[in-house]
Order: sequence, then C-alpha cells, then structure tokens
Amino acid sequence: MKIAIVIPAHNEAMTIANCLASVQTAIAQLPSTIAAYPLVVLDSCTDETLTIVKGTGVDYISYDYRCVGRVRDLGIRHAITHGATWIACTDADSVVTKDWLVQQITHITDQPTDMICGVVSVDSWVNLTPQTRADYMAHYQDMMGHRHIHGANLSFSSEAYLTVGGFAPLRCHEDVDLVKKFESKGYAITWSNRVRVITSSRLDARATEGFAAFLANLEKGNLQ
Repeated sequence: MKIAIVIPAHNEAMTIANCLASVQTAIAQLPSTIAAYPLVVLDSCTDETLTIVKGTGVDYISYDYRCVGRVRDLGIRHAITHGATWIACTDADSVVTKDWLVQQITHITDQPTDMICGVVSVDSWVNLTPQTRADYMAHYQDMMGHRHIHGANLSFSSEAYLTVGGFAPLRCHEDVDLVKKFESKGYAITWSNRVRVITSSRLDARATEGFAAFLANLEKGNLQ
C-alpha cells in the first residue's frame, strides 16, 4: 500500500508548517510495510506558503485556479500516477492526530472500505462566543456512524476515486459532491470518529461556503 496525503493550500503561511509537521508525525506511526508521503497542492499563493513548503522538503505542485475542487483533483491524480493506492485528504489550516493514518489502516484491515469520512475538532473557542460553541456542539455528532463530510478529513481508494470521476471543479462543497458519487456507485463508506483532525477556528474563509464560513455564520447570528 502507498498512501498520498494531499493538501491544497491557498495563502496558508500561518498554518502550513504545523499541518505538515502533524502529517509527518502520523506517517512515522505507520509500519515500515506502508509507504506514505505528503503532497501540497499550492493554489494561487501570494504569501510565503511556497517558501515554507520548500523549507520542509515536502513534495509540492503549483497551480493558479482559485478552485479547491480542481486543485484537489489535480493533486490526487498526480499522486495516483506516482503509485498512490490510498488517498488521505486534509487541509493546510488543520493538524491531524498522531494516529490519523493508523486508524485509517485499522478500518481498512478490520472491514474493507472504499472511503472513510472522519471528524474534525475545533482548535480553539477563545475568539468565539460561548453560544456559538454551544450551537456547534449541539449540531455536531462526534460518534461512529456520523454523517459529517469534511474535505479536511476524507480518505479513499485510488481505484474508486478514478471510477467515480474524482473531485468536481467546484469552489466549495466538492467534498460533499464526491461522497455522493461514492454513494451512487454503491461503494462502502466508513463514518468514523476514530479518524480525527483538528481544524482552525478562523472565520476568514478560503472557500465561500466552507467550514470557516459555517462558523462565521453561527457567530454572526449570535452577535446580532
């Protein structure tokens, strides 16, 4: 098995180093029989993201689309052509847990699956109102069998990905669209809270209807 961890990045100089460090830690927990490597897909970066990525020695490719669905797809297809059989997606403003990849392998081994939808935790609630946190916690199902979909914590087999046609060139909700494609083809999906990612509580959204926008809308409602 060869795992590629594909990470899109648009102006993520403040967060990319921590993201990559967490991914490298997760890779180090894998048995020697499993190869894994991160691939950063830079998209229209005008800050120091590229410089930071170069400094880590991590593989990267660069595009200028400002479209997360398109660059995710290009990065994944690049990884597949280089032999990746399993793709793990996260985001540059997130950090994965130490056992993030180990838990994915455990799921695949215990009950073969074509896709794993993991959960996310928010890194800090300090800058948000207590009501926003309460509303979020009431909404979020942190349990096995949840039905949340996060591009920051989504993994799948390369073969199935190619069969369904991959991520659509969407600026947001490309992750939801991909899961629907897997479901429509009858692929096995594991909805796991053992595969975990910690994501940023920032309200400055890179995707207009992404996770940051979701938090921002909650916060806006509670400040009115």
